[in-house]
Parts: sequence; C-alpha cells; structure tokens
Amino acid sequence: MAFEGNTLATGTGFFIRGASGSDYLLTNRHNVTGRDQVTGECISKNGGIPNEIVVHFRPTDTSGAPTIQKKWPLLDGDRGLWVEHPMLGDKADFVALQIKVPEEAEFHPFDPSQPGDEILIEPAEPVSVVGFPFGLIAGKSFPVWATGFIATDPEIDFDDLPVVLIDCRTRQGQSGSPVVAYRAGGAFAQARGTLAVADEYACKFLGIYSGRINRESDLGKVWKAAAICQLAETL
Repeated sequence: MAFEGNTLATGTGFFIRGASGSDYLLTNRHNVTGRDQVTGECISKNGGIPNEIVVHFRPTDTSGAPTIQKKWPLLDGDRGLWVEHPMLGDKADFVALQIKVPEEAEFHPFDPSQPGDEILIEPAEPVSVVGFPFGLIAGKSFPVWATGFIATDPEIDFDDLPVVLIDCRTRQGQSGSPVVAYRAGGAFAQARGTLAVADEYACKFLGIYSGRINRESDLGKVWKAAAICQLAETL
C-alpha cells in the first residue's frame, strides 16, 4: 500500500471470483484504509493514508522477473474503491477490490462457496496462514506458510462477529492471508470418528487472516469463509 508512490506498508491478498464472473482481490480493510480497524488510528508511523495499491503477481514465465507489479488506485476523491460486506459494512475487516489480472500472470482464485475437502476443523486442529510476513518471499515469488492451531470453536462467532481465533506466530505483512487446513497425503480426520484417505493431499479454505488480537498475544483473527461468500454473492 502506498501514497503517491511512497510505500506505507506491505500485506497479503488473494483472489476470489464474484457472482458476476469478475475477479476481485480480497484483503483486509485496514490494509486499504491505512487505519486500525478498532481505534481508527493511522497504522503508518508517518501518519500516511494509502491512495494506491501495488499488487505483485507470479508470472507464468519464471525465467524473467520474479513478479509482475501492477498499480491500482484505492480512492476516488475521498471515496474508497473497495466493496465491503453487505451486512457488516466497515465492521468486517475484509474488502474486495476489482482488479484485472494480467494475462501473463498465474491465477488461482478461491471459491469461498466451495472451500475444498471435508477436513475436521475444531479446537487444536492445525491450520496455516499463507502469506508474506514482513514482505518476505520464498524463492522468487512464493508465500510463507505459518502454521498454528484453531483456538476457538469454529461454530461459535468470536466477539459476535463471523470470526474464529487461531493460535499462530504471525506478524506484520500477513494481514489478508488466506487461511487453510492442509493435510499431506494419507489418512486424515474427516469428521469426529471418521477417517478419509487422500492420494496426494487435502486442503480446505477457512477464511482470511486479519491480525492478532493485540501485540502481546499470538492469538489471531480469521474471518470465516461463509462471511466471505456473502460478500462474493454481491460482486
């Protein structure tokens, strides 16, 4: 995120496909507003508010530059160009920004209505936050997998919001990361008392990560896939 070409912060995002068939970048609301979601204070130390976003794409041709960088505006005057949750509005810390994916870039959108394999998700089950802590990139253009555990019952909304907590050592730059349950090939719990066997691997999309509950804790918030699906249905 930047203001007039000056970088203010880095974060993570991923793509979803809206009901209209258009593609949208999904990331945290606090990334595009530049303000703390709870207090409204500026996140950047210099008090800057972003008016543009630079998105890094992985190229299909890996022989050249490690990423393809494209810039889009975030504001039209004082109006944000992103789309917020249809019911929660600015209470939800995730937004969608319509962006055209370059033809020369790899593209793997998530479909929140089809989250993936049926994997048991309950407290103490492992999950991964797939993003870019401190802007770090693995290899030329791959994300970093930070793995932790479900910390609250996924069927219960934390703080009366569609949020589940995870216990994971995440840091700045991972805001906006997709959160997945990944199981390598072999047997895995599909439901309580039921096992399934995957030939290669099993993966389930759980939601979007939006940061720790406070700086002293490794407990972080994940906005549920069902809430993302509600937003996608309006796009």
